[in-house]
Amino acid sequence: MASSNFNWQSFFIRLLFALLLVFLSYNPSGYSFYHWVKDSLLGDTFAITPPLAMSAVILAIGWTVYIRATLRSLGTLGLTLAFAFFAIIIWWLVDLGLLGVDSVPVMTHIILFLLAAILATGMSWSHIRRRMSGQADVDDIEE
Repeated sequence: MASSNFNWQSFFIRLLFALLLVFLSYNPSGYSFYHWVKDSLLGDTFAITPPLAMSAVILAIGWTVYIRATLRSLGTLGLTLAFAFFAIIIWWLVDLGLLGVDSVPVMTHIILFLLAAILATGMSWSHIRRRMSGQADVDDIEE
């Protein structure tokens, strides 16, 4: 069964792809799909090119896969708890003085990383829950 092969490496592969998805979509460096679209559509020339359109479709597929899997495995309550958990970690680090809120790019990078972590957790949660509880999801298919 595929779920029995789940391990830390499996999680980190999902995290790597989630990080790519999130940071390619937007990041504060100025090199992201968001900035590419902004420059293409709001610049001097209005230009939707085949590479831009293909990138939009690829990112839309990635977001659809990750969001659907995350919503299905964590549910609304689980997703709310995951966001609350990570928001409290950020709040705690700010409260301890280890993280400053004055640096918008640093906070943006941290928030984007945590979004990717939530997506990777969502992609992995069915496997993790099965390992912890021994209960299979109704969606599980025997191979």
